[in-house]
Amino acid sequence: MRQGNTNLRVNDQVEVITGKDKGRVGKILQIDRRKNRAVVERINMIKRHMKPTDATQPGQIIEKEAFIHISNLMLICPECTKTVRIGRKQLEDGTKVRVCKNCSATIETAKK
Repeated sequence: MRQGNTNLRVNDQVEVITGKDKGRVGKILQIDRRKNRAVVERINMIKRHMKPTDATQPGQIIEKEAFIHISNLMLICPECTKTVRIGRKQLEDGTKVRVCKNCSATIETAKK
């Protein structure tokens, strides 16, 4: 499988464009670039059955986010608040930035 080059980053606001969670919006928590998959906040929820670790803690069912393929996600532009395609542009100082193809605004990722 080919490792893809994606324009999505952690903390980007994305919308699911296909699948069971189509139309839902969330923030990217984690990206696996080797498998082209991402974990999005409150999207693609699964249940995991956990065994008890010792006598004091009981077994339980935990609900958590699972990976979803990057091709099923689309970035939401912070300026025009629409799902958009992303381009790349090099500024005068040599830094490369992501650009909204719809409104031509630069897309900055919020740092943690």
